[in-house]
Amino acid sequence: MHSYLRAVGFSDINNRTDLNKLIKLVIEKASNRKTVQISHQTSFTEMSMKFGPNFGIAIRGEYDQDDVFHMDNYFPYLVGTGTNAREEVSINKRVDTESYTGMCDDYRLGVSLIFYLQNVADYLEKKNHKPKMDLNVPITLAALALEGKVILPIEKDEIQVRNIKAEKANRNQLIAEAKKGNQDAIDSLTIDDIDTYAMVSRRSKKEDIYSIVDTCFIPFGSESDNYSIIAMILDSKIITNSYTKEKIYDMDLLCNDIVFRLCINQKDIVGEPLPGRRFKGNIWMQGRLSF
Repeated sequence: MHSYLRAVGFSDINNRTDLNKLIKLVIEKASNRKTVQISHQTSFTEMSMKFGPNFGIAIRGEYDQDDVFHMDNYFPYLVGTGTNAREEVSINKRVDTESYTGMCDDYRLGVSLIFYLQNVADYLEKKNHKPKMDLNVPITLAALALEGKVILPIEKDEIQVRNIKAEKANRNQLIAEAKKGNQDAIDSLTIDDIDTYAMVSRRSKKEDIYSIVDTCFIPFGSESDNYSIIAMILDSKIITNSYTKEKIYDMDLLCNDIVFRLCINQKDIVGEPLPGRRFKGNIWMQGRLSF
């Protein structure tokens, strides 16, 4: 049972019978279906069915010679909006299933961004035609969460906002230079990190940590595409799963200057996610490449 099914409104799918019924429905009534010929004897099929505004269930597998579909894996998906990043992406296949992850270095995060690739069929089709294709393509990110909390924002005046923007821009430039081997940039980043650690250690004795840390994006757990985040809520609305009628919060989040869409079951969030407040939780990051 996929643990993130409840994030898109399938919290009552808790046994194999209900799951098989749902998978059969998707296979029979898939709104999108794409088959890619991998070799003379092997093909790859990816299909999906929407159960709300750009979210649903996707299934991957292959058809045999008798036109019978054999499922390899399935996953709940959420399609983001716009372009969230454009960096050189490396694609890696998982060893156990026909699933792929994408990885890119985004200076705004300070860490390598790893996401679960949604449109594998598009990638395999392009790879068949051009094995050494350029993967510096737009990336659309989206995330699912199983639990989360709403916390209040940090109050900042206009001068503080301008200073924070200037500091972020300067740090991104330093990271870019450091990746090229600039020793002065490396030294500056090291000094900044030491100063930040000293400041946090000093302030945390008298202040709550969430009044010091505005946003964060930290790898979480053993899965490479899971993150623990604190993000600013830009927009929030309630949407409904057309199959189960469960309510889901659909949010646009700003985290470390990256905007992405997130869905979480209404049952699994503490607080009311209004614009201006912050969301704290663990997420599963997904991404779609625009070839």
